[in-house]
Amino acid sequence: MLLGRALSACDSGVNGAANGSFLVVLFVPSLWGLLTLSWVMVGVVVGRQALLHALALTVVLPVVCWCAVSFFWSGATHACPSGAPPWWPGLVPAPGF
Repeated sequence: MLLGRALSACDSGVNGAANGSFLVVLFVPSLWGLLTLSWVMVGVVVGRQALLHALALTVVLPVVCWCAVSFFWSGATHACPSGAPPWWPGLVPAPGF
């Protein structure tokens, strides 16, 4: 949802239908697969220690989401010269490398 809102606010991409199709057909299933793979890998590395497993997932899953969103985050456009939508909080760095 964050990526879709940013694409709409910054007038990037082809149009709403193309951006929505990309998000629903490609991005969301890919993100789900990456998160599932991350979940399994953390379980394999950490083992059955519940507290350590929860802490590792608390760090790993947001980082994976952030990297996935950053890969498709639009750059500077006419509507968003800084590369971040106007509603994006200044204290939080915008995704994008």
